[in-house]
Amino acid sequence: MEIKLTTQEIRAILQGCQYTLRLVGSSQDYRKIQSSEHFSTSNDVVLNDAFNILGDIVNAIEQVEQFSQQGEPKYGAGN
Repeated sequence: MEIKLTTQEIRAILQGCQYTLRLVGSSQDYRKIQSSEHFSTSNDVVLNDAFNILGDIVNAIEQVEQFSQQGEPKYGAGN
Protein backbone atom coordinates (compact mmCIF):
# COMPACT_ATOMS: atom_id res chain seq x y z
CA MET A 1 0.00 0.00 0.00
CA GLU A 2 1.42 3.36 -1.03
CA ILE A 3 0.68 6.40 1.08
CA LYS A 4 0.17 9.49 -1.04
CA LEU A 5 1.34 12.70 0.55
CA THR A 6 1.73 16.15 -0.91
CA THR A 7 5.01 17.97 -0.57
CA GLN A 8 3.36 20.30 1.92
CA GLU A 9 2.19 17.31 4.01
CA ILE A 10 5.67 15.77 3.93
CA ARG A 11 7.21 19.03 5.13
CA ALA A 12 4.60 19.39 7.87
CA ILE A 13 5.23 15.84 9.12
CA LEU A 14 9.01 16.30 9.15
CA GLN A 15 8.68 19.65 10.92
CA GLY A 16 6.33 18.01 13.43
CA CYS A 17 8.97 15.36 14.07
CA GLN A 18 11.52 18.11 14.63
CA TYR A 19 9.20 19.78 17.13
CA THR A 20 8.69 16.47 18.95
CA LEU A 21 12.45 15.85 19.09
CA ARG A 22 12.97 19.35 20.46
CA LEU A 23 10.38 18.66 23.20
CA VAL A 24 12.02 15.37 24.14
CA GLY A 25 15.49 16.90 24.07
CA SER A 26 14.44 19.74 26.35
CA SER A 27 13.03 17.44 29.02
CA GLN A 28 15.08 17.13 32.16
CA ASP A 29 14.72 13.34 32.22
CA TYR A 30 16.08 12.98 28.69
CA ARG A 31 19.01 15.31 29.40
CA LYS A 32 19.86 13.13 32.41
CA ILE A 33 19.73 10.00 30.28
CA GLN A 34 21.89 11.48 27.54
CA SER A 35 24.48 12.78 30.00
CA SER A 36 24.86 9.34 31.61
CA GLU A 37 28.22 7.66 31.11
CA HIS A 38 26.24 4.60 29.99
CA PHE A 39 24.46 6.45 27.18
CA SER A 40 25.91 5.35 23.87
CA THR A 41 24.71 4.97 20.31
CA SER A 42 26.31 2.83 17.63
CA ASN A 43 27.47 5.85 15.64
CA ASP A 44 27.79 8.48 18.40
CA VAL A 45 24.71 10.43 17.37
CA VAL A 46 22.53 12.30 19.82
CA LEU A 47 18.97 13.55 19.58
CA ASN A 48 20.07 16.97 18.38
CA ASP A 49 21.76 15.30 15.39
CA ALA A 50 18.41 13.81 14.34
CA PHE A 51 16.79 17.23 14.74
CA ASN A 52 19.45 18.82 12.52
CA ILE A 53 19.17 16.08 9.88
CA LEU A 54 15.41 16.58 9.64
CA GLY A 55 16.06 20.30 9.22
CA ASP A 56 18.46 19.59 6.38
CA ILE A 57 15.87 17.39 4.67
CA VAL A 58 13.17 20.05 5.01
CA ASN A 59 15.57 22.64 3.55
CA ALA A 60 16.38 20.33 0.63
CA ILE A 61 12.67 19.84 -0.07
CA GLU A 62 12.17 23.61 -0.06
CA GLN A 63 15.07 24.03 -2.51
CA VAL A 64 13.52 21.50 -4.88
CA GLU A 65 10.18 23.31 -4.63
CA GLN A 66 11.82 26.65 -5.42
CA PHE A 67 13.66 25.16 -8.39
CA SER A 68 10.46 23.55 -9.66
CA GLN A 69 8.57 26.85 -9.42
CA GLN A 70 11.30 28.65 -11.36
CA GLY A 71 11.24 26.02 -14.11
CA GLU A 72 14.08 24.71 -16.18
CA PRO A 73 16.90 27.06 -17.16
CA LYS A 74 16.60 28.63 -20.63
CA TYR A 75 19.99 27.43 -21.91
CA GLY A 76 21.53 24.24 -23.20
CA ALA A 77 20.85 21.93 -26.12
CA GLY A 78 17.64 22.44 -28.04
CA ASN A 79 17.13 26.11 -27.18
